[in-house]
Amino acid sequence: MILLLGGTSETAPLAAGMVKAGFTVLVSTATDIPLELDDHPQLRRRSGPLDAPGLEALIRDNAIRVLVDATHPYAAAIRALAATTARRLSISYLTFVRPGITAENTQEITFAADHDEAARLACAGGKAVLLTTGSRNLRPYAEEAKRTGTPLIVRVLPHPNSLAACRAAGIPAETVIAAKGPFSVEENINTIRKFGVGVLVTKDSGAAGGVPAKIAAAKLEKCKIIVVERPLTGDGLIFQSAEKLIKYLEINKHME
Repeated sequence: MILLLGGTSETAPLAAGMVKAGFTVLVSTATDIPLELDDHPQLRRRSGPLDAPGLEALIRDNAIRVLVDATHPYAAAIRALAATTARRLSISYLTFVRPGITAENTQEITFAADHDEAARLACAGGKAVLLTTGSRNLRPYAEEAKRTGTPLIVRVLPHPNSLAACRAAGIPAETVIAAKGPFSVEENINTIRKFGVGVLVTKDSGAAGGVPAKIAAAKLEKCKIIVVERPLTGDGLIFQSAEKLIKYLEINKHME
């Protein structure tokens, strides 16, 4: 059986492709966010965060022989845990990482090594900031915005946990946009104009994360663009194509 750690928009297509290729798949996500998964006897799903003992028990209890890590490119903790656990249990570990920003798209972009640096850069000019990095790392931005008097607009998923994170960070409800993307260039422009945004902060989440549309809108509106760089990914075989990953599994069926 294959354990597919997911949660991004690629999770459902990856699972469907594996099942179509004849594999039995257990999909695991940290949250109960809906996934478009068809009912199939070779496909199961579980949800909820996994710590080291929980992941190891999941692998042992389900006789997992291959772990496919398709978690978010910025989910560094679970990726490290998955790689370490796979090595310890001597099972195959493959990673899927969606393609990021290409070199020709990096003009006029300021890259930040982490959220602390991005927050400092974003709030340095006194212009309103549109934060589109999700709800997991709000505090550095909220604190820097408060310290510098910078207007901060946050766009997060319309999920109770996301809204709770905004409240915990002290972000006023009127500057929270609860909506599910990806958003078009026009939608991003409308948001930028509505709030008078001068700086847009995003992660390098690729086309599936709506990054090209964010960058295009920001450039059209003359906004400063700050991109938080991806954590380094160095464990296991890395695929940027679902088709190539599934083909590899088919060629190496003995792994399962």
